[in-house]
Amino acid sequence: MAAYDFLLFDLDGTLSDPLLGVGRSINHALARFGHPEVPLEQMSACIGPPLEQSFRRLTGVQDEAHILALIGAYRERYGAIGYAENTLYPGVPEALQALSAAGMPMALCTSKRADFAAKVLDLFGLRPHFRFISGGDVGREKWQQIAELKAEGRIAAATLMIGDRAVDISAARRNGLDGAGVLWGHGSREELEAAQPRQLFQQPDELPSLAPRAME
Repeated sequence: MAAYDFLLFDLDGTLSDPLLGVGRSINHALARFGHPEVPLEQMSACIGPPLEQSFRRLTGVQDEAHILALIGAYRERYGAIGYAENTLYPGVPEALQALSAAGMPMALCTSKRADFAAKVLDLFGLRPHFRFISGGDVGREKWQQIAELKAEGRIAAATLMIGDRAVDISAARRNGLDGAGVLWGHGSREELEAAQPRQLFQQPDELPSLAPRAME
């Protein structure tokens, strides 16, 4: 296993399962503008990609103003109650605590807006583990977020991006970094393996193996 000096974590599908809050908030927006609602069990594909991509796929609408209006309606509900409908994956708090105790620097890199991500971390008491939050927004993709972090010197050269979707792995590779996949989120093994991750984690209790002491 390679040694890393910094860990970048995805949020949705990696640390917590946001399906209920995201799905209900998407349906809130769809209903607001007269689009058919989507069963929650079909919302998994919406966990990870930027919201504008999901709304285009769900509605078939390409008009930018309409997509922005849908996102606005989504954020109304998500910011009020949707963020609190998250569920932590079992073992995640313990894994993060072990990494922190071992002195591993960590940060969050999520497609979710930074203020919403902060509310989720605060909800579960996880924010102290992370040095900063890099959040996304409309038109800002994860590979661009990582590129900015590199350009600003906020992450080390030997940084590992950890997430549950192929976009996490490809965004890291595009910036010359390794990516690792987690198999408890919304991305399938097939999706992750096709993205050629450096490694795959089966359970959160495997994450502390990335700690410096574990490398010795």
